[in-house]
Amino acid sequence: MVAVVILNWNGCEMLRRFLPSVVRYSEEDGAVVYVADNGSTDESVEMLCSEFPTVHLILLEENFGFAEGYNRALKEVHEEYVVLLNSDVEVTPHWLSPLSSYLDAHPEVAACQPKLRSQSQPERFEYAGAAGGYIDRYGYPFCRGRLMQSVEVDSGQYDTTVPIFWASGAALFIRWADYEAVGGLDGHFFAHMEEIDLCWRLRARGRGIVCVPQSVVFHVGGATLKRENPNKTFLNFRNNLLMLYKNVPARELGHVMRVRGLLDHVAALVFLLKGQWANAQAVWQARRDFRKLKPTFAAARADNLRRTTQHDIPERTHFSLLLRYYLLFRHRYSKL
Repeated sequence: MVAVVILNWNGCEMLRRFLPSVVRYSEEDGAVVYVADNGSTDESVEMLCSEFPTVHLILLEENFGFAEGYNRALKEVHEEYVVLLNSDVEVTPHWLSPLSSYLDAHPEVAACQPKLRSQSQPERFEYAGAAGGYIDRYGYPFCRGRLMQSVEVDSGQYDTTVPIFWASGAALFIRWADYEAVGGLDGHFFAHMEEIDLCWRLRARGRGIVCVPQSVVFHVGGATLKRENPNKTFLNFRNNLLMLYKNVPARELGHVMRVRGLLDHVAALVFLLKGQWANAQAVWQARRDFRKLKPTFAAARADNLRRTTQHDIPERTHFSLLLRYYLLFRHRYSKL
């Protein structure tokens, strides 16, 4: 049995727009649809009760953020498979069948994702997931179909099912047992990078993650925070540093963090040259916050390293994405 769980916070109109396809096509595949409301102050709950009577409501008393909100919501769900689905995703007929069938046939795989295409430009991949995610040595995530700001047209070039490093949190299909075994999403992240951190823990413990492109969904993306939003910049940089500290093997941690320090200062300088002072400040604040929080993550790091069974994860590359993208001009995944 599959549970599709949408976390909502003041997203009444987004739910009204996209929930009909989720309910129709998920229930046709035998799934149960839940909406976990993160303490909304708009009319989301009233609208759901009146317009979507088959949807199961989970009411959280406050906005716990994406990570902790899902952790609390999933405690109320009892299906074998759960899908963490963003409220701004339009699904397609029988979108769940390829995902559940793959996990049924591959017990070594913990999680998977569909192919994500852009809701506004349907011929293109969607930025936050595309056809499966990877990460470079210094913590920069990228996807089949999206490197940095370069997003490809989907012409079927990535229609194979392949192992990936991380599955997008916009549509993350995962075994509930695996989610629970690694402690779920890290609630300290609040939002951003939490699904990559979760997938890193799964991969380090020998569990597989794949993209199953026979399932296709369309994602708006950036519906909560636009890409240039300073708060999003802060969370992405801070959480990325926390993720690296939690998961990078001891033999390379010092090198990786030194290089990231240099790259983060370059990023702040680039923001300044673009006149984006608030984003530059967000990078510096992220690094300050990381240094302050780092001691509180020492126990999580020790636990992750103790439980690691796969030290060299193939989907975590040994090269620098920035070097290949900006200096070698490789702007397509297939050219890396």
